[in-house]
Order: sequence, then C-alpha cells, then structure tokens
Amino acid sequence: MLTGELEQTHLLPTYGPRTLMVERGRGCYLIDADGKNYLDFITGIGVNALGYGHPRLLRELHEQAALCIHTSNLYMHPFQGELAARLKQWSGLDRVFFSNSGTEAMEAALKAARARANQDGRRHQRIIALENGFHGRTAGALAITGQAKYREPFQPLIPDVIFVPANDAPALEAAANEDTIAIVAEPIQGEGGIFPLTTEFLAAIRRLTNQRDALYIADETQCGLGRTGERFAYQLHPTVAPPDVVVTAKPLAGGLPLGATIFSERAGEAITKGLHGTTFGGGPLACRVAIAFLEEVEQLLPVIRQNGAYLHQRLRALQSACPIVQEIRGHGLMAGIELAVPGEKYVEHAMQQGLLINCTHTNVLRLLPPYIIGPKEIDRACAVLHKVLNA
Repeated sequence: MLTGELEQTHLLPTYGPRTLMVERGRGCYLIDADGKNYLDFITGIGVNALGYGHPRLLRELHEQAALCIHTSNLYMHPFQGELAARLKQWSGLDRVFFSNSGTEAMEAALKAARARANQDGRRHQRIIALENGFHGRTAGALAITGQAKYREPFQPLIPDVIFVPANDAPALEAAANEDTIAIVAEPIQGEGGIFPLTTEFLAAIRRLTNQRDALYIADETQCGLGRTGERFAYQLHPTVAPPDVVVTAKPLAGGLPLGATIFSERAGEAITKGLHGTTFGGGPLACRVAIAFLEEVEQLLPVIRQNGAYLHQRLRALQSACPIVQEIRGHGLMAGIELAVPGEKYVEHAMQQGLLINCTHTNVLRLLPPYIIGPKEIDRACAVLHKVLNA
C-alpha cells in the first residue's frame, strides 16, 4: 500500500489530503522523493528556523542522543537549568517552566493566572483575549482563541473569556473590569493573518493589567525567538514594560518538541510543588539542542533584521505589481500577504513552482522563512510569488 493510501486508511483525517512527500532537507530547502528541491518559506510553521541539517544542532543532537535522551523531572540534568537561565536573560523575567509545545506552555500560563486569583480569593475571574488570536488546541488554550471556527465544535469550554478587537484600546478598556485576571495577546498575531499589535495597544494592556492586578500574558509561540529580529516581539516596543508571562515554543529546540512558559516572580509564585508538571518537558536532548539554538540565533539577530527589511521591501514591490495583493504585514522574517481573493490555490501553485508557503485566515499568504536565508533566496521566492499571483 502506498504511503498516501496508508495515511488515508490509518490516520485521523485532521489535515486532509496532502500531495508533497518529503524525503530530506538541506539548508533552506526541502527535497521530495523524486529529488525536486523546494525553497521552504514556511519552515514547519516556524519550527525549522535554522533550516535543515544545521551542523551545530546536528552535533549537539548526535552527542546527547548517545548519552541520555530522557530523564523525567524526578532528576536533574546539566541542561535544563542553563536553558532556563538563558531564557530569563533573553526575556528579563524570573522563572521558567518547560513543556512540549506552545499550547501546553499556554496552559501553564492560564493555570498560573487561575491559581493566583484563587489564592487571592477572587471568586469571579475574567480572561480577556483578542479576536483572531490563536493560542493552541488544548481546551484551555482553545477557549481563549479568538476564532469561532476553532472553538465552536468543542463548546462548552472554560467560561468567562471575553474577546475584543486587536488594537481597539477603548474596547479593551471597557472589557477590563475588576474581575479581570489576565489579558492574553500575541504581539504579532500569526494564525489570525499576521497582524502586529500597536505600541499604543500594548501599552493599554500593560496599564490595565497593572490597574486590575491581572497578568499580561504575551504569546510569542510564533513571533518570538528571533523571528522579528528581536529576541521576542514585545521587545519591538521598548517603551512598554515587559509582560508578566511569556509563552514560547516552535523553533526553541530546532525541530524537537519543546515549549517554555517564562514567568515574572509575581506571576509564577502561586504555582508551587505538585500544582503542575510534565513528563517529557525539559528533557536533556531538547534542552541541549535549545541552548545551541539560542546561541546561534543570538549571532543571527542583526542578519535577521537586515534580511527582514529586504524581504518586506521586495514584498511591497510585489504589492505594486500584483493587483490582487491588498496589504503586506509583519516584521522581520514574519510576513503576511493579504489577497483580495482566497489564497489556498496560490499555495498549491507556488509549490508547483518550488516554493513552500501556506495560507492562513482564508486569504493571507504566510511567510515564515528560515533565519539563514539571504537576498538570493528572497529574490527567488518573490519571483515565484510574482509569477503565481499574476497568473
């Protein structure tokens, strides 16, 4: 039986039929079973940020796999504490909890907000999230995801979640009453169509959470860890005080599953021994690779800023040349091309031309290229986009 038939027969059909059979990757490219190269501008939805076959990551992976892959959190190993210290230094916050994914990292943040509110005796608890936001597919993270198509099949979800439009400070002010225990926001909405939040709106979140003794939870699962040219996207707004909690995952361990929830001292103090845990989160293999990833990204940040500026310059030129392109959004190596028409067929056409992208929010082509791209790859991607968008 062919692989496609095996998938259709044995897998839960959550992703529908797929046409590309990947055999291997090299640098910025994926290679299919027939040897065709595809310039990868979606990178496993932002996971493979250093591309494929990165020599440093491979070396750390091979060496640690031969020593110890898993220990559980009943014991210590050399890498979890060091990685936590580096994430503290990157974020300016105080405590770290490791998990396996972004949605699990968000669950830890939500549990901290609830535990803190219960500790303070707050019987009524409101969480504010943003329309078009996306925070994961577990029940808690789904409840604060501001897209009805993801929530409605699974209701009822956790109660007392209020959604407000992104960048609408008056609506946020009206929603933030005395029961508010947290405001959750992606500094740049990813699944919702690559919508950056404004400095003014982020400042309103920070002001209102301070006033209400609530937590500002920044979901950096897609926009963090160097994607914008800063360590975290909230750092694009230096006049706004940092969040209380930062949620991150995707590229953190270079393709291995690893999520992290980074807490300020006040945000994390209600989570004490026995209140939360994980079997796989923070294992030695993933943590060792993640340390190497952060070190490599630290060196790449100036290059990401430079190439990100060039990418957006080329995309703005593309907008001028393609009538169906309505807007270019994003920052650094995170870009959205909003079309006047549905975008899925253009994803297929681009793949046929050797470029991998995807479509989110129905009509937004999402680009999350690897941090190792240069002008040559950007020019090639934009040439393919020009061709398919004007076909």
